[in-house]
Amino acid sequence: MSSQTRKATHAGSWYTRSASELSADLGKWLNAAPSVSEFKPARAIIAPHAGYLYCGRCGAHAYKQVDPTKVKRVFILGPSHHVRLSGCALSTTTSYATPLYNLPIDTQIYSELFGAGHFQKMSIQTDEDEHSIEMHLPYIAKVLESIQGQFTIVPVLVGALSTDKEQFYGRIFAKYLADPSNLFVISSDFCHWGSRFRYTHYDKSCGEIHQSIQALDHKGMRFIEKLDPVGFTNYLKEYGNTICGRHPIGVLLNAIVSLQEEQRNRHQMSLKFLNYDQSQQCRSKDDSSVSYAAASFVLR
Repeated sequence: MSSQTRKATHAGSWYTRSASELSADLGKWLNAAPSVSEFKPARAIIAPHAGYLYCGRCGAHAYKQVDPTKVKRVFILGPSHHVRLSGCALSTTTSYATPLYNLPIDTQIYSELFGAGHFQKMSIQTDEDEHSIEMHLPYIAKVLESIQGQFTIVPVLVGALSTDKEQFYGRIFAKYLADPSNLFVISSDFCHWGSRFRYTHYDKSCGEIHQSIQALDHKGMRFIEKLDPVGFTNYLKEYGNTICGRHPIGVLLNAIVSLQEEQRNRHQMSLKFLNYDQSQQCRSKDDSSVSYAAASFVLR
């Protein structure tokens, strides 16, 4: 692995490159989000990866449940938007830059994953073009600022996995999910609605278009809350909902199922969505929107 830092390529466009402004924005959203004792400390969170103008407030509801005193390592599973990938890929760099401070990659965990032979290497261009991982880095840096320099990250780019591969990678990550010093960040937006996304499902019985979108998203969210990867997969097949992080979510759900089987339900596991939002409320077929949701998973 080369000694190279991945640049914060979306700073200045998707979020501010000013460290002071960025810290203030993140702090404002985190302060406004409630701390939910039943879903804290989070072992895993699901949070969006759009521009902070659209989803920064929503993401705070997930990150507020993170306890920095528990975390030594952060796995970030983000979907691949620009390259075809049938498995998962890891970075070739040794750190990721943010306007706040750089986040070092856990080279030991990377060696373990590469050593298993089931992870590809992503090029630096693929790495820096992709936003699904980067958009979580400032939030991670902010919520863990009290332990700066004492934690590492494990960025994982997740491809268009088959159901079998979601199960396979879920089994790989299950042992890391079992470790209370690890935090998993699952990067996903929810429904991308409108002709520009080639998705215009509309159930008029729900009311306005945006109400139909919300009902559709919540159907999928209920399967995730039930920790049901099979139900979630069948839901996606039935409705085709454009949830871009469906494969990272599938890997998480399969890791949880694998852990449940291995530990024979000795631990209480639960996942709850704490916030839902849309970039705008669609009322016309000419409108478009992206949905965002924030969830926390606890393992006791």
